[in-house]
Amino acid sequence: MMENVNGLSLDLIIHPGETIKEVLLDRNISQEELAIRTGFSAKHVSEVINGKKNISSKFANSLEYALNIPTSFWINLQGLYDDEIIELEKINNIKEEEFAILNDLRDITKYLEQEKIIDNNQNKSLVVLNMRRFLNLNDLTAIPNLPFQQVAFRGSKKNRVNVYVLYAWQKICEYYTSKMVISSFFDKDKLKTKYNEIKDTMFLEPNEMILKLKKIFSECGIAFEVVRNFKGAPVQGFIQKRNDKISLCMTIRQSFSDIFWFSLFHEIGHLVNEEFNNYFIDYNFIDGEIETKADKFAENVLIDDDKYQMFKEGDIDNYQNIKKFAKSQNVLPGIVIGRLQRDLNDYSFMTNYKEQYKWSN
Repeated sequence: MMENVNGLSLDLIIHPGETIKEVLLDRNISQEELAIRTGFSAKHVSEVINGKKNISSKFANSLEYALNIPTSFWINLQGLYDDEIIELEKINNIKEEEFAILNDLRDITKYLEQEKIIDNNQNKSLVVLNMRRFLNLNDLTAIPNLPFQQVAFRGSKKNRVNVYVLYAWQKICEYYTSKMVISSFFDKDKLKTKYNEIKDTMFLEPNEMILKLKKIFSECGIAFEVVRNFKGAPVQGFIQKRNDKISLCMTIRQSFSDIFWFSLFHEIGHLVNEEFNNYFIDYNFIDGEIETKADKFAENVLIDDDKYQMFKEGDIDNYQNIKKFAKSQNVLPGIVIGRLQRDLNDYSFMTNYKEQYKWSN
């Protein structure tokens, strides 16, 4: 459990909603019944009981009628909780700037709470402490000073990079891949033999595709995951080396199949060329010789360039021709269409035929 610097456990700070829950359990009253008795919505009652809302004076008064427990008891209980939170802020030196950072991270924290990676809390002080622990920082304001974030700053104006979101996204990648058991060390030569097997997975349903990719990459000493993307983190992929094993994370930011598969083989290009140190974040706004090399690798593995040049001389406006050529290259038609769009500099070209991936609810 998380503790502050002086050893006070957060578990000792109990939201008043827990007391309501105990009373209901003792009296065999459901939350729905309490909602009827108090005149508040079932959602409101649930949020108070689960610590997402505080007990207002009006709700405390309703509880007196519904449970025969004085209004003053509930108001005092809420007041004690509020005082403990204030004391916790002082002990842990929570800064006002950290509350502002929480606003930047609101989508991230909501996701982490939904996935039960961090506790669900309404109180911002507790959220700060939960995020400090998840992000392995004593102070959220330190994030922009971390070395890898400097690259993000160079592209931030044009690409709207939020360094707090970017860092949190990286930590989510680490969280998921650290849970995977990878028995072998990174084997570059074995990875080189897996290209066709990797391409075969693009014809599977998305969930099955990801499971199969995880297995293939695991055999090469790579922990692979597709991680949800967030606004403010324009990332194509993330590579991290841990004790001779590799983590590889991808997003589906732009949903189209050609972008996902081109990006994936782009990252594989970095791996086989060993163009990374302990970690490597592939921003979609960074150009250079290394990125160009990885792009060329992805193009050639997905589609044979000589055969593609011959195909382009034919009737590329005929979708059946595109399907036939895609089949010969063991790729989805959308992969070929995406390549043509780039070459023609026309991203409306046959877009309706491109496959798309979306997160399931």
